Amino acid sequence: MRVTTNSNDSQMLAQIQKLTSLQTRLQTQVSTGQRIFQPEDDPAAMGRVLALETEKSQITQFASNTSYALDLSQASFSGLNQIKKISDRAGELGTLGAGDLNPASMQTNATEINQLIEQGVQLANSQLRNNYLFAGTAVDTPPFVATRDASGNITSVNYAGNMTQASVQISSTASITPGSSGATNQELADFLNHLVQLRDALNTGVPTNVSALQPSLVSDENNLVSGLSQYGAVQLRIEINQSQQTDRLDNIDKLISSETDVDLPETITRLNQASVAYQAALQSTTKIMGMSLLDYLQ
Repeated sequence: MRVTTNSNDSQMLAQIQKLTSLQTRLQTQVSTGQRIFQPEDDPAAMGRVLALETEKSQITQFASNTSYALDLSQASFSGLNQIKKISDRAGELGTLGAGDLNPASMQTNATEINQLIEQGVQLANSQLRNNYLFAGTAVDTPPFVATRDASGNITSVNYAGNMTQASVQISSTASITPGSSGATNQELADFLNHLVQLRDALNTGVPTNVSALQPSLVSDENNLVSGLSQYGAVQLRIEINQSQQTDRLDNIDKLISSETDVDLPETITRLNQASVAYQAALQSTTKIMGMSLLDYLQ
């Protein structure tokens, strides 16, 4: 029987090419530590990896939102806390003014209150990333507008923001409102106007005029304390959510790694086996293709 050399040659070359491709793939896996480079390498695993990458992308976006929410809450808390300090000092001056101070001392305290009013308006118009903190969702314009007299002193403060509280999506099923509420913002305007009234009462030099404002100042302080407490609760929730997101991202990375990372000891063993087979195939092919045509005749 005659056996054609073309058929044997094609089979041997095909086997060598197959072993060469296997070696190249195993060498790449060993050098990179990755098992999958093309979808056809492991379609099922690639599908799982793509799903995990999609989830990771979503969580990363939510993590960015959460980070912004925390920044907003912390900045708002800081601004409100500074206003609370103004309230504390105004309460002290109001208590002194309701006592037996002489008119000159009361006017001196009124001058200090005037500076506290200016500082309060400035803090109420605080910004984060060029957005006003205490404006609701009307973040592009100053929310607290002061009216001044001919001497430049503030005579009233109006709230020009809105009552809508901005919401931030922090997961696929949850959102949070890290900024101040419209009610809190309006209370800030009321507090600033009460400071104006306290200044004017101190300027009269009449203690009873000052004592009449005490209930309003106490109410303002309670409102500020309540607002600060709300920020504390919001920040705790945000921080818990951040921790959950970090844990989930770590778990996703581990799952992706388990799907795509190569088992290095096993892959090195397979590479050595493929190298031995490749060398053997080369040697066999060299011997066979070096034979005479007569060796194939029987």
